[in-house]
Amino acid sequence: MRLAIPDLISNSYFPAIAAVELGHFAAEGVDMQLELVFPVTRAMQALHDGEFDFVVGAAHATLAGFPEWQGASLLAAAAQRMYWFLVMRADLHAARGDLSVLKGRRIGAAPGPDAGLVRLLREAGIEPERDGVQIGPVPGSDQPSVSFGVTAAQALADGKLDGFWANGMGAEVAVRRGAGTVVIDTRRGDGPPPSWQYTFPALVTTERLIADNPAVVTGAIRGLIRAQSALKADLEVATTVGQRVFPPMEAGLIAELIRRDLPYYDPAISVESVGALNRFARDMHFLSGEVAYDRVVATQFAHLWKDQPSAESRA
Repeated sequence: MRLAIPDLISNSYFPAIAAVELGHFAAEGVDMQLELVFPVTRAMQALHDGEFDFVVGAAHATLAGFPEWQGASLLAAAAQRMYWFLVMRADLHAARGDLSVLKGRRIGAAPGPDAGLVRLLREAGIEPERDGVQIGPVPGSDQPSVSFGVTAAQALADGKLDGFWANGMGAEVAVRRGAGTVVIDTRRGDGPPPSWQYTFPALVTTERLIADNPAVVTGAIRGLIRAQSALKADLEVATTVGQRVFPPMEAGLIAELIRRDLPYYDPAISVESVGALNRFARDMHFLSGEVAYDRVVATQFAHLWKDQPSAESRA
């Protein structure tokens, strides 16, 4: 089986990375290969085209490959809530939560996640075109095997951007280097009140694979939940994985980032979260109408969200 994620040197999809590196998918009988495919919209199109069997990425981006939720389903949440940070140049001295600092600025954002920023700004009364907020690609992020967040942090440090909208790793690197200041952390409640509900990281597959091989789908869900549980049980697991996969600096940061994310490690996908997800998708014109919960979520696997692996299997 082949699994795509849209960012690698990141905390955003770390349970999927850990599930591969620590053998949690293998323990559930799934031989899973991990591959970086950026941006998430491209990853979802590759899933549609049969290049991959699973994607872990932003739930709303599924619609880029499967319009109107036709042909794909969400299987489990890799974590809860929208998970990107808005970071501005440190010399702007932006106050936490002050979105007015974006007016007339260049902001780097990836295709897919950029919709979350646009909607958040509109909720705050800022219209990007009217207010001169230039939201576009991060210089250098179009190269193969580039991880977006750390590339955004470097572009900020190099003066190529005034700010960026990216993952926690990119935000942490920018702050520690003295290049950036966090203005918005949506997962933890910054920004207009509905913004954390827009999307969340999810394990996604096709309806075709669900019909043809439900045992593999079950194993993939269980493997992801094993990884979440292992990280909750022992943060050193995060460092172990980071040392295998990340450069030294980022490997040294990952355990702290995962510690902050642990309260959000819940694989359940609620009716409320899907309702908010679909409202966001309609607002951004990714979805034309109402779609039932059980058309978005593969509810036949929902009982797996409550299954917790034993201490022996986590070890």
